[in-house]
Amino acid sequence: MTQFVHLHVHSEYSVMDSILGVKQALGLAAKNNQPAIALVDQANMFALVKFYLNSMNSGIKSVLGADVYIESDNNEIFKVVCLCQNEQGYLNLSHLISKAYLKNQQIINGKMRACIKQDWLAERNEGLIVLSGGREGDVGQAILAQKPNLVASRTQWWMKFFPDRFYLELIRTGRDNEEAYIFGAIEIAQRYDIPVVATNDVRFESFDDFDAHEVRVCIHDGYILDDPNRPKIYSEEQYFRTTEEMVELFADIPEAISNTVEIAKRCNVNLTLDDFFLPEFPVPEGLTPDEYFIKASNEGLNERLNFLFADLSEVELAEKRIEYDERLKFELDIIIQMGFPGYFLIVADFIQWGKDQGVPVGPGRGSGAGSLVAYALKITDLDPIHYDLLFERFLNPERVSMPDFDIDFCMDRRDEVIDYVARKYGQDHVSQIVTFGTMAAKAVVRDVGRVLGMGYGQVDSVAKLIPNDLGIKLKGALEQEPLLQEMYDDNDEIRQLLDLGITLEGTIRNTGKHAGGVVIGPKPLDEFCPMLCEPDGSSVLTQLDKNDVETIGLVKFDFLGLRTLTIIDWALQSINKNTEKGQDDFIEIERIPLDDKAVFELIKTGRTTGIFQLESSGMQNLIVRLKPDCFEDIIALVALFRPGPLESGMVDNFIARKHGKEKVSYPDAQYQHDSLIPILEPTYGVILYQEQVMQIAQVLANYTLGEADMLRRAMGKKKPEEMAKQRSIFKEGAISINVDGNLAMKIFDLVEKFAGYGFNKSHSAAYALVSYQSAWLKTHYPAEFMAAQISSDMDNTEKVVHMLNECFSMNIQVDLPSINEGQIHFKPVKGELRIRYGLAGIKGVGEAVLESIIEEREQNGNFTSLFDFCMRMNQKTNKRVLVSLINAGAFDLLHDNRNAMLHSVGLALQKAEQKHKNEAVGQFDLFGDLEEFEDENTDELINIAEMSEKVRLKAEKDVLGLYLTGHPIEIYQAELDQYVGSKLASLLPEKWAKKWVAGLIVESRSKVTKNGSKMGFVTLDDKTARLEVVMRPTVFETCREIIGVDNVVLMYGEVSEDKFNGGIKLDAEQVVTLAEIRLEKARAIKIFAHQEHSLSKIEELRKIIDSFKQEEGLPLVVDFKNKQAKAQLITQEEYLFLPDDDLLEALRMAGWQPEIVI
Repeated sequence: MTQFVHLHVHSEYSVMDSILGVKQALGLAAKNNQPAIALVDQANMFALVKFYLNSMNSGIKSVLGADVYIESDNNEIFKVVCLCQNEQGYLNLSHLISKAYLKNQQIINGKMRACIKQDWLAERNEGLIVLSGGREGDVGQAILAQKPNLVASRTQWWMKFFPDRFYLELIRTGRDNEEAYIFGAIEIAQRYDIPVVATNDVRFESFDDFDAHEVRVCIHDGYILDDPNRPKIYSEEQYFRTTEEMVELFADIPEAISNTVEIAKRCNVNLTLDDFFLPEFPVPEGLTPDEYFIKASNEGLNERLNFLFADLSEVELAEKRIEYDERLKFELDIIIQMGFPGYFLIVADFIQWGKDQGVPVGPGRGSGAGSLVAYALKITDLDPIHYDLLFERFLNPERVSMPDFDIDFCMDRRDEVIDYVARKYGQDHVSQIVTFGTMAAKAVVRDVGRVLGMGYGQVDSVAKLIPNDLGIKLKGALEQEPLLQEMYDDNDEIRQLLDLGITLEGTIRNTGKHAGGVVIGPKPLDEFCPMLCEPDGSSVLTQLDKNDVETIGLVKFDFLGLRTLTIIDWALQSINKNTEKGQDDFIEIERIPLDDKAVFELIKTGRTTGIFQLESSGMQNLIVRLKPDCFEDIIALVALFRPGPLESGMVDNFIARKHGKEKVSYPDAQYQHDSLIPILEPTYGVILYQEQVMQIAQVLANYTLGEADMLRRAMGKKKPEEMAKQRSIFKEGAISINVDGNLAMKIFDLVEKFAGYGFNKSHSAAYALVSYQSAWLKTHYPAEFMAAQISSDMDNTEKVVHMLNECFSMNIQVDLPSINEGQIHFKPVKGELRIRYGLAGIKGVGEAVLESIIEEREQNGNFTSLFDFCMRMNQKTNKRVLVSLINAGAFDLLHDNRNAMLHSVGLALQKAEQKHKNEAVGQFDLFGDLEEFEDENTDELINIAEMSEKVRLKAEKDVLGLYLTGHPIEIYQAELDQYVGSKLASLLPEKWAKKWVAGLIVESRSKVTKNGSKMGFVTLDDKTARLEVVMRPTVFETCREIIGVDNVVLMYGEVSEDKFNGGIKLDAEQVVTLAEIRLEKARAIKIFAHQEHSLSKIEELRKIIDSFKQEEGLPLVVDFKNKQAKAQLITQEEYLFLPDDDLLEALRMAGWQPEIVI
């Protein structure tokens, strides 16, 4: 039977024109009994390792290569396919693709493309086979242009540089000029004795996938599918044809089929996998890397111990350090034996450089905190011996694998450390790592909807019905959301939208940059894998993702950005301002005591908003129950707050044992052993940490800690055959050290049960330290800490509002933004419980404008008025910025009428512009002096009444995200007091007792229940407190339209304890608007008139009455009073009114003060 190999297949990793997955392509080759397949993505090798590994698993040979753009000497662009014959060919192609990205990206068909220059290809031709590119190759272009001399010269060039390695590619996919090209190519092949090869330029699996493919192309290129001007360069025939189809298609040129197999046989690349390659770390002359590693570790340990035990005598210190010296030697021997000293030295070097430059560095994360060598080299900042952290959890001599330090740096300064590494080892030896974004459910619906030309509102309504569950698929959304399924069933357009979305969902959509991964190589990285970058050469990335880059032997270093380190650093800068290091009041966060009672008192209350790892509502609830009173409890908190411990009952046991409600056992009342007491005592006998699992195996069953780590891994994987083997080893080990075998097996069962929930204590301890540092700052320097906390998230209005509300609960005064006092960030006022609002927290005002304002203020003094501001800022601001600043209150210290300022903005800008035009023109009088721009009323605002409080507050919230100068509820408070008996602050849980409550909705959300119905959640605020409200599906269905944020509502239900989040909650049975309750409860709308009211005022009232009258509603009562008499006017049935806010606001704006009469 004739064989065939597809040699021109694009996968989804082309990120532009294919919807074919790597495994899918290999599966199709296997299904069609094709012995090999070439994956040649567009100008990249993103899928290289995935393709190579999966091909080995599938039994299909992988042919490596790429479909590349070539730029000729006369700047013409064409395409060819490059296939790697051997390892040298792979290295050459990797170098060429990298060079194309770094040095020659060009715009082709409106998109930036990396182009390989033809002379580069000539220099690096070894080990490469070239397919001519069909119509799109340079030979094909010359054939179709009917230029025989050009055809000849181009063909001869390929024959010169690729003798016996150049094939004329023949493609039959029903596109223009294919047969004309093939006719000419056959003639050239015969004339020059060049072999031909058949390909199908594959983009998708089957004929039926063409529409989805076209949508994918439009998503990438930015076109609408029906756009008549859209380039249509693909056909339905570019599917993965079977061998039989290809043989039939090229029955007239059979050698084109057989040559595919011959080419596949010629391509044999063996990638070096699962080794590792590190750069050499420079060490002092006369020392080997191992010797220097030992020397640096010993010196570092001496420094650490002198700090830790500064109060001990020399004799006491010598005794204390025996354990440390033994542990250090053990670790050093293992690290040297495994060949990793260079890795430790590289990490220690860039961390120390960062610390020397004042870059905040985290104390460690992950299992690396268990290494004493890491502590000695200042890679980590936790004493692993003091906290019972195990080296073998990090680096196990029984199982050789690369060490992996995850290092946290200040988010804002992390790149400085990466730049240092690039300078030290060479720019071409260091790179960050690519990531791939995929089309998630909501995003793919929006993308496909745009391409189909559907209206934004229609697509948005579909997207909003997709639940916000992480990782949800469109098929799952259809099952969960009945309304979405109904739309799918009833609407052909939406069915097409969702069907295409389901096909494209999960496809690679774009590339990105890994959050922290950096590789450092011993030689230029393109000798390991291709690189890519931005068109200007910046942001260089490996073309392989984090897993694949390690598979080919490059070592990944994690430079992670941790926002909390930035917050701590900013807070310390404020605290230590005008203070020198070494002074008594200079705060160094590394030296704070870890047993501060005030800190634990704060934590115990659950007031942990803003505190790293401890601020979620669920965690706050756990804290209130646990009441941590020592640092070990904080470590435990981080480990306990996970689904496993929470759902297994472990948390309940831990809390009960801590508070004496359950007897502490080691580990169980029935099965205990005294040797486990030191291991389990810090966690009240509960097996909480992975390290405890390892230590139990060590002391109870004579495991080495390396063997115990293997046991821990086996327990995590739960493989029956492996566990049976371990049970036997455990029992034999226990008996060998005189532990009862039956007791050992009972404890083994308990350990196995909890091992699945066990957490890495090294990670937990390191993060607990950052949590404690955050809590210490919040306790002792609340304004400095909260100002830093808010400033760190200024682009997230919701987070800013949340943190400002926390400030209010802490009695921290938050000043209004001010153009004369404000900085870009929120700033504490030294020595006061007060924060100045950060100007960057105002929506609609860019940072560049703010920098100009602050620079002008610092150089030339405070602004004196709106007009002065406009004169001085000139072209650096505009009306939109001014309106935002005014509504935010930034001019309130200069003028007391925001409405007048808003109406004067145009005038102020006009006068400023005129003044600067005059200065530019140079208006001189006869004596040569510049004329002053004079206007008697330059600084007078337009005379207009201030806006209503409701309007002012709404505008304020629009730009700040919250109300600072008042609360909308105040407008309604007197009225609400008539409907509800108590404020939110006075509510207490009371079973079976139901109450009415009222407030402003500040948060609103919904979720889908297990049975597919929706329930709602809102947060009510009445200025005295906030209350969480739950609306079951039947209630939510009736009120979903009225529970929007900023609406004032009344709710009726039972107040109960919120056992999960802490505090109280309301289970609502009824939700009504103010207008509804007024119609039900009120008798009339009342206003007051007196003799001072003019006729024009009365006429204005009549116009309001006429415009708002209804056939149903409440009467208007006018109470009239003068010195002689008083009277009451009640409107008749033809003058009734709905008591809604529009009417009441109109009356207030007209100067009347309406009341609702109950």
